[in-house]
Amino acid sequence: MPNTVPGSVRWVVERAFAHLHWFRRLRIRWEIRDDIHEAFLSLACSVICWRRLKKLRPR
Repeated sequence: MPNTVPGSVRWVVERAFAHLHWFRRLRIRWEIRDDIHEAFLSLACSVICWRRLKKLRPR
């Protein structure tokens, strides 16, 4: 593994959490069941990926 500067990967993780906080339902955990919360988390990640891919699409 190449040498990396300490903290260089941290920003990517913080940005991912910031994107997830745009989804109000994930900010405060309303669901009691874990599987429902995980489903909303997966859906939010899919929406974030879709938005990023939409920006990269050549026109």
